[in-house]
Amino acid sequence: MTSKQNVADSRQGKINHCTLWCFIMLFAICCLLPTFLWADTVHSRAAVVMDASTGKLLYAKNPDLRCLPASTTKLVTAILSVENLGLDKIVTVSKHASQVSPHKAGFKEGERLTVEELLYAALLGSANDAAVALAEAVSGSEESFVDLMNKKAFLVGARDTHFINANGLPGPGQYITASDLSRIMQYALRYPKLKQIINTRVAEISTDKGRSIFLKNTNRLLWSEEGLIGGKTGYTRMARHCFVCVAERENDTVVVALLGSPSRSDLWRESGLLIGKGFDMLNNGEEPVIYLAKANDVPSLGYGAETKSKQIRKQIARTKKEYTVVADKSGKQKKATVAKKRTQAKILAKYKGKNKKYRIAKKGSIERNKG
Repeated sequence: MTSKQNVADSRQGKINHCTLWCFIMLFAICCLLPTFLWADTVHSRAAVVMDASTGKLLYAKNPDLRCLPASTTKLVTAILSVENLGLDKIVTVSKHASQVSPHKAGFKEGERLTVEELLYAALLGSANDAAVALAEAVSGSEESFVDLMNKKAFLVGARDTHFINANGLPGPGQYITASDLSRIMQYALRYPKLKQIINTRVAEISTDKGRSIFLKNTNRLLWSEEGLIGGKTGYTRMARHCFVCVAERENDTVVVALLGSPSRSDLWRESGLLIGKGFDMLNNGEEPVIYLAKANDVPSLGYGAETKSKQIRKQIARTKKEYTVVADKSGKQKKATVAKKRTQAKILAKYKGKNKKYRIAKKGSIERNKG
């Protein structure tokens, strides 16, 4: 009887052990399931939700994946312009600026505008000619200005970013990450004028010869998302649709950055979802979640750029080093949770202008914008 009892106890122990492990696995799956669902919801190549007050990432998909910045580049152009030029300074549009590729405001060589008016054109209308005119006003040439852009990006913490021009037009060797883009927007918030401009829905500017140019903000969420401070869009065929924005509710402010969204409708949908996700996480005190996915559709970054496989390997190494869960002596988790999608083989972001010159439109119908 003793021998049979020992065998029975041993079997019962194994059953209890298996039951415990099944419970643990089920619990882990239930905890990570929301992450998997959100990862499937976000179709952009990379996305980040940041707590603007601390710089802490709340939620992210491929935060360190190098993507093309498109016109989100103009945020850095605007920052340097505000830091180096007076808003009332008169800028003469050069031949080079007037001939830059669209999308542009259509400035003509020799036309004169203030720095403030050019900032509205660059940030509302995403005008490439305005961005180049600002760059030349700061540094004398766009080439010299690009050096300042890359230095500035590094100083604000965007250390995996490289620019080749002032407007974000495509070219070899240009890239940014979603986490870097969110840091750039976080830095831009320190300038009230920039906050005022990105919060403006429509504006009208005039050249020195009296030619008026009507500008409509390419940021569609200004007409629909309550609490949105503003943002900057971007689009090229290779970069796809890009966007970085800031929203605030009560005492919380979040930055949402998305790169490589497949469509404009996806861009607005995902932006709204991530804004809500960020505030929910702050209100509930949730732990940050970093999701990494395969990125087979990441475009080539140009001559001398890394191959996709090498880029993905470096992304894995960077993210594992920075975000892997670490347990302290008390067993509590530190840093962020890194979730792995089961179906993937690899692991892989308010001011309103009171100047009558800039008219603020009331909330109303939403139209699809380009830029």
